[in-house]
This record gives sequence, C-alpha cells and structure tokens, in this order.
Amino acid sequence: MSTPIQSAFLPQDVEQALLVGRVWRKTEAFEGPCVVVVRGGEVFDITVSAATTAELFERDDLVPFARTVAGESLGSVDALLASSVPDAKAPAVRVLAPCDLQAIKACGVTFAVSLIERVIEEQAGGDPAKAKEVRDTIAATIGSDLSKIKPGSEAALKLKAELVRRDAWSQYMEVGIGPDAEVFSKSQPMSAVGFGADVGLLPSSNWNNPEPEIVLAVNSRGDIVGATLGNDVNLRDIEGRSALLLGKCKDNNGSCAIGPFVRLFDGSFDLDAVRATSVSLRVEGEDDGFVLEGVSHMREISRDPVDLVAQTWGRHHQYPDGFMLFLGTMFSPIKDRDAPGAGFTHHLGDVVSISAPPLGALINTVRLSTEIAPWSFGVRALYKSLAARGLL
Repeated sequence: MSTPIQSAFLPQDVEQALLVGRVWRKTEAFEGPCVVVVRGGEVFDITVSAATTAELFERDDLVPFARTVAGESLGSVDALLASSVPDAKAPAVRVLAPCDLQAIKACGVTFAVSLIERVIEEQAGGDPAKAKEVRDTIAATIGSDLSKIKPGSEAALKLKAELVRRDAWSQYMEVGIGPDAEVFSKSQPMSAVGFGADVGLLPSSNWNNPEPEIVLAVNSRGDIVGATLGNDVNLRDIEGRSALLLGKCKDNNGSCAIGPFVRLFDGSFDLDAVRATSVSLRVEGEDDGFVLEGVSHMREISRDPVDLVAQTWGRHHQYPDGFMLFLGTMFSPIKDRDAPGAGFTHHLGDVVSISAPPLGALINTVRLSTEIAPWSFGVRALYKSLAARGLL
C-alpha cells in the first residue's frame, strides 16, 4: 500500500498556516491528551495555557494568542504525522481529532449530486443491485443537475410542485432544495478519531462509502474560527432502508474522523478560501488493488456555510462548548468494484485519503466498528486526566 509523501499531509502553504490540534502524549509524568499549536513546522504543547480546544476557541484573541503562546516543543510536525500514519509503530506522541468538548454536527444533502444519490438509496431500498436502474429512472424524470436551484427559492418551490405532481418527490428533495437544511448529530464529544486512526463500519453493512467533507470549528458564540477535514462515514444500505435509521448508520465506533488539524482563520486563510477550495478523495484497496478517486468543489455547494451554521446555532439552539460542523459532500462513489452495476462499497483494509490544498490530508484505514479499539476515553476521563496534571 502506498503512503502519500509527508508534505501531502500538511497545507500547501504550511509555513503561513496557523494550525491547532490535539495529540496523545505518554511521558514519565503523565499520559493523556494535549492541545498543540503548529507554527513554522514545529509542534508546541500549549495545554498549560489552554486545557481544551473548546476553551481555546472561546478566546477573543485566539489568533494572536495561538501565534505567540509559549509551549513545550514536541518537534517537527512532519515527524509527528509520519509516526501516526496507518501501520506506523505506536509512538510516544500521536495525533488525535482536533476537537474535544465540542458537539459534532453534520449537514446532509448540501450538494446536488449527493441529493440524487440519497434519492437513489431511498428508491433502491438499500439494495446496491438496484441502484443503477433507479439512477437511470431518476435522471430521466428530474435530470441530474439541480445545482442552479437555490434551496427555498421560488424556483425550488415550483420544482417541488412539479415533482409532487409526478409522484417523484422525496424526503431528501425536501432537505436538498427546501428551506430547511438537514443538520444531525454525527457523533458524541470526544468520540471522533483523528489522522492515522482506523474508521469503523458496522458488520451488518454491505453497501457503504466514505464522505469527504470540510468541517468548520465554531465556538459557543457562533463564530466560525477555522476549518479542517472530515470523513462522515456512511452506510448506504442501512440509511436506504429507512431514513429513521440515520443514527444507526452514522454514529458508531470510529465512524467519525476529523483532522489532522484545525486551520484557524487569519490573514492567510478565511471562509472565502473554504468556499473556493476543492476536496479530493482517494481510496486504495488493500486486498484487490482497487483505486477510487474523486474531487468535490465547494463552489458547487447549494447552501452557503454561513447559512448552515445559522441553521445549526442561534436563539433556537445553543452550544456552550461550541461545535464542529460537517458541511456535506457531493461525492457519492458509484464506480463499480466487485461486479458490473454493483457500484462501490468498502473492503476492509481500504486506506482513505481526504485532502484539500489549504488543509492538508486526513488518512484513515477502514475496519469493522466491532474490531477496532473501543471508545473508552470520554469527557469524564479527560477532566480526570487534566485534574491529575493540575490543569483545571
């Protein structure tokens, strides 16, 4: 299995990027999670000044603080990421997901392509063998390009009326072009896995895929402070049977990967850069040599990131510890893998790489949720660890 070169793990302008994340450290004095900042290619442990990233993101002086706060050097960020890739030997310091106390939320059906695929899942009843037939039927009925339709607009309402008349309306159409976005709880605080970790599939799923996305870091005031990458692992057969099974197909051990770092918004990177970026996906099969590649362009998103944040946070819903928000994906892989017309599904051992020039790359290996390391370090364990180190 090939491994991307180290520079591919980091933003293309890493010397300018202000990166914040978390690592697991094991020393003679303690073992536990630490908050780090990456400056000039060097990693600094700043936990003594910011015990959690949730706390850090609340600072009014976040950017100047992150640029100047003193910390213990942990060495080169290249070396840290290289020691955390799949199959690397267990290091004394390894990368964790860059969030801790934040809620983890996700938006669905924010791209026209993913909207069509969600409708196909529903119409196929979770059976991948029926997907091609349903896809052809859907395309003949409503076409495949809904990108010019603004959700909630008069044109969207007219399209809805026409689709209802044709008996082609779907609950996925409702959140895809209707006024209200789909925002769901993807995972629990402290449950996301990070760069180099295993991601998990339910053993009962036979039709599944990665969902490469940009993830926003938002504080308790609704301020978007930065962005990172995420894999919103999806079980297409289970959600296709019923949308009411969304929790079962989306929230499992290792089903949420985020990282490698949050890039803070500063003079070199902002929300407009997020809107302009492209997210690439590469899946490499361990057992069959299969390679899948694709690109999502954020300029094609149907709902602006600011609107998605506003539909998540506001007077109607607060997040005292902030939240991480997956913005949705346009990439639903349909390239045949195991048989003609069967489309794509994961094999165990797949290495998934999600990358974007300003954010670096998130690398994970696909396993079963029942066989990867169980989630055992939660909020109580975090506070117990911080208290033992005198950091609370």
